[in-house]
Amino acid sequence: MKKVMFVGPVGVGKTTLTQRLHGLSLDYQKTQTIQFHDSIIDTPGEFLQYRKFYNALSVTAMEADVIGLLCAADSRQQFFPEGFGALFSKEVVGIITKMDRVSSVEEADFARRQLVGAGASQIFEISSVEDQGLEPLKRYLEGEV
Repeated sequence: MKKVMFVGPVGVGKTTLTQRLHGLSLDYQKTQTIQFHDSIIDTPGEFLQYRKFYNALSVTAMEADVIGLLCAADSRQQFFPEGFGALFSKEVVGIITKMDRVSSVEEADFARRQLVGAGASQIFEISSVEDQGLEPLKRYLEGEV
């Protein structure tokens, strides 16, 4: 299985996705430090939101096979600078979370454009809460795609 590092703003669902992928019950806990799991690295949202932490992301990424940039479907804030994925010498994918909060896929276009602009090679659309869209992401991480 590919080891993925999740990067995204506070509240985007990195920890919730981590719990869902591990088959755990969803229990919100604010991530205060980098959390290393067997195949997932869960980073605090502040590491994206404050540029002074970009070095920590860059160094931590050395432990990962792929970088997962997370953006919420219902967000209208720009969190990822253009070309952000170039910070890493790894493949970068985009994950649009909270798809259950929008009524159509078009409503997630802002998130989609942001992730493509950041350098995502492909995009997965999921809802961890509703357990939707996770199979394609799981297959990708298992190397089946």
